[in-house]
Amino acid sequence: MGKTFKKPEALSDQPTHYCPGCTHGIIHRLVAEVIDELGIRGSTVGIAPVGCAVLAYNYFTFDFQEAAHGRAPAMATGIKRVRPDLTVFTYQGDGDLASIGMGEIIHAANRGEKFTTIFVNNAVYGMTGGQMAPTTMPGQRTTTSPLGRKPLDVGMPVKMAELLAALETPAYIARQTVIKPKYIKKAKKSIKKAFEYQLERRCFSLVEVVSTCPTNWGMTPMDAIKWTENTLLPYYKLGEYKTPTNGGNDAK
Repeated sequence: MGKTFKKPEALSDQPTHYCPGCTHGIIHRLVAEVIDELGIRGSTVGIAPVGCAVLAYNYFTFDFQEAAHGRAPAMATGIKRVRPDLTVFTYQGDGDLASIGMGEIIHAANRGEKFTTIFVNNAVYGMTGGQMAPTTMPGQRTTTSPLGRKPLDVGMPVKMAELLAALETPAYIARQTVIKPKYIKKAKKSIKKAFEYQLERRCFSLVEVVSTCPTNWGMTPMDAIKWTENTLLPYYKLGEYKTPTNGGNDAK
């Protein structure tokens, strides 16, 4: 009897450092499955900056680079321009991409750089202590907003998928989640599309993945899933926000 489920070759045999209930592991697996299915493990380079995924290079069996906080898109731009034959992707969290790296990702997307970004949005700074992030929800308590985020003081949460999709150049922007199997299947489809568009040298691509952070939210893993579905998803709506067929520069 053949196997119907196995570990992707692109994932290493090593336990991760992620907290119980964290969805980084699921997203890692989806990326690895896509890379295996596309047969590009030997020509892929991942880039991780500072954040919960700072040690991602330990969990994949292909080349990985480490970037300064927020600067992964700049490093990806350099690698992809020097070696356009490589498949290059950044793996970034919301504090990294939407805060200190906001300028980097907007300009890389607006230039139409031909790399892919996997953007993990869990509405809080994870590794650095649970501070309020640009994506933190109104009323959400963090270590730097102990009384809850106040929009009158700090504005509303930033919707990165919508923000990038509003630019003229980027051609594939999607938002998915991985909190339940029905969502995981859609997330994998979007991640695969993003890499396929890069292989075709068509466009910049970004997949935002709405995720959980039970530790910094102060919740059990199951409660974190419920909170994600009831609070985050109504605000961060899932779907494809831009494709090469409905806008954006997909010039080869």
